[in-house]
Amino acid sequence: MFSSDHAGVVFFDVDGTLVPGTSSSLFLAGFLGHRDELVKAEDAYASGALDNRQVSELDAAGWAGVPEDLISGWLDGLPLVSGITETVAWCRQNGLVPVLATLAWSPVGGYLTDRFGFHTFSGPRLETTADGRFTGRVAHHFDEYDKRDFALAHARELGLVPRWCGAVGDSRSDLPLFASVELSVAFNASAGARAAATVTVDDDDLRGVLPALSRLVTTTR
Repeated sequence: MFSSDHAGVVFFDVDGTLVPGTSSSLFLAGFLGHRDELVKAEDAYASGALDNRQVSELDAAGWAGVPEDLISGWLDGLPLVSGITETVAWCRQNGLVPVLATLAWSPVGGYLTDRFGFHTFSGPRLETTADGRFTGRVAHHFDEYDKRDFALAHARELGLVPRWCGAVGDSRSDLPLFASVELSVAFNASAGARAAATVTVDDDDLRGVLPALSRLVTTTR
């Protein structure tokens, strides 16, 4: 029998959800010089023509030789949906643990976790050298099923079962997680994510999901 001091946990996607209309990888590829190539690869992923591993390897190659310490400065300009700070605060005030469940590179997850106060984050990792430069290779791959497994494992660590878990996302990479939690919110989402979700929210502010997330707070255990 699980027990927890928390009412539940909410897993937030990054690309297309917290980062509207684009992805953090495309944003960073603009600095790295391979954005056009990555646009085509991400479109192929969305259609199912490429898998996550193929897109990650293509993207990682563009990071070769770049110092790690450049990335956070670039990410200060990352386009973000309004209301993230307030939504994270609302979650914590209501006993919900806010977690990033994402396929974004770990520098992105780490940056957003530190900036907004998420509990932790998931994601693939880029290989680096001893002097702090990216090699252009993937150190750890992470796909939509790893995202689901990360979320469920983290819920267990918190003493929570899936019926006390929610997920907010927008696309193909969220579908396995949507199928595994009690509450799934398709936020400004693709047709596939809308069809799979418990509820759909279209809003230019993340706080639009709060009425749906309140269901986790009021669920009788």
